[in-house]
Amino acid sequence: MRFAPILTLLLAIVLAAMPLPGAVAQFKPDWVAVTMIFWALASPPAFGLVTALVVGLMLDVLSGALLGQHGFGLMLIVYLCRKFRPRLRAFPALQSTLVVAALLALNEFLLLWIDGVSGRTVPIGERWGPVASGTLLWLLVWSTFDHGSEQAPARL
Repeated sequence: MRFAPILTLLLAIVLAAMPLPGAVAQFKPDWVAVTMIFWALASPPAFGLVTALVVGLMLDVLSGALLGQHGFGLMLIVYLCRKFRPRLRAFPALQSTLVVAALLALNEFLLLWIDGVSGRTVPIGERWGPVASGTLLWLLVWSTFDHGSEQAPARL
């Protein structure tokens, strides 16, 4: 499955661009960030900082955000995932979920900060709903697609 990372990333971009009804839109997960975290941990050569920047710029164009806003957040997430990959892969599911929640919260904080500096106001409920839903999505994605624990007892 050489094309699996590319296809999942394209699907994540499509899902990120898809509009949702008002009440559900507050809890729309950050599909692209969760996908980038997964592939940065599962297959580091597939997704690097340049990929994160390009995908972030695509998200900025699709969402009408400041150019580079999402790119900066995704680059930081991918950098931290690649730097601490051996540790994160060795964590149990609950601990890795907490780390992913912290990474998603860091991304939302960066977006909040950049929006604040640029003068754009976004309600706080729209900022932290994606962190909660993205964390729940991570549990589903990691438990479904991570087969590294079956291959070796210690994934270091």
